[in-house]
Amino acid sequence: MPVDNAIGLVLGSAIAPSDLASAARMAEQGGFDEIWLAEDFFFTGGISGASLVLSGTEHPTVGLGVVSAMVRHPALLAMEISTISAAYPGRLIAGLGLGVPGWIRQMGLHPRSPLAAMRESVTSVRRLLSGETLDEQGDVFDFHDVSLTYPEEGVPTPIHMGVTGPKMLRLSGEIADGTVLSVAAGHDYVRWAKERIDEGQRAGERSGPHRITLFAIYSVADDRDEARGAVRDALAFYKSLGTNALTDVPGISEQLRGLIDSGGYQAVRDGMPDQWIEDLTIAGSPEEVATKIEGFHEIGADCVALFPMPSDHVDRIVRQTSEQVIPLLKTRR
Repeated sequence: MPVDNAIGLVLGSAIAPSDLASAARMAEQGGFDEIWLAEDFFFTGGISGASLVLSGTEHPTVGLGVVSAMVRHPALLAMEISTISAAYPGRLIAGLGLGVPGWIRQMGLHPRSPLAAMRESVTSVRRLLSGETLDEQGDVFDFHDVSLTYPEEGVPTPIHMGVTGPKMLRLSGEIADGTVLSVAAGHDYVRWAKERIDEGQRAGERSGPHRITLFAIYSVADDRDEARGAVRDALAFYKSLGTNALTDVPGISEQLRGLIDSGGYQAVRDGMPDQWIEDLTIAGSPEEVATKIEGFHEIGADCVALFPMPSDHVDRIVRQTSEQVIPLLKTRR
């Protein structure tokens, strides 16, 4: 079950499928509370990856972080979630999102109304998991006498939404059990996002806890400059995808658009200020990263899930985090 002020590890994407199970075991042995499986197209599958991690570990909560509501019909998502939760009761968080628009368009799956797609996906998955039979036509998804042979029993799997913009964040507060916030989010954005989520909770008359998980581009090293240099490529990659609320809230969108227009990823990598690395990643010495993780906990992140960079140094980063960072954090809880 999730714990307060949790420390998570994000696996997937550039990590080879053959390395997922061993990385997860190392994370469990090192004291990580949660393991999240990213599903960036077209690297490693989130659902299959989560199954590998669950089968190779005993205790950590495992999150789908996040799978696209468009690539899998809600009936299929519900079937997959119920299968995993039956095999590993109480250990799964289902994170659902629209997906990166450029990747979704590659498959011809971008919806006319992203809000309608997310509302229908989340609510339909929850209803199917609870044992309902759906026979209805939605704006995005249709159901003709659909029900699960094996709906969930006992405590339902929490459904979190992986979203960024104000309308989606309000929707998450209204209908979801938690929110997964994207990498490259700073303190200003996290506070702003939490306000939008709270607005949605009030609109949906939801009074229960709404768990916030923050994904953070991460590197730790004895040499702080080495760690900060290790996250530059990843931060530039995500920022070169374009501007959105993550860049609007801290007021860097205009500068970012100028860099993108002047040369895309390479211009962003070479031209972004060092302050962006300071504000939008968790990178530095063990003491520095522990303090940064604490800072995000203090402003409302229930779990800080660390996305290790560079990906070919995952074993070293997980080991150093386990030995030098997590002990610091656990003594301060």
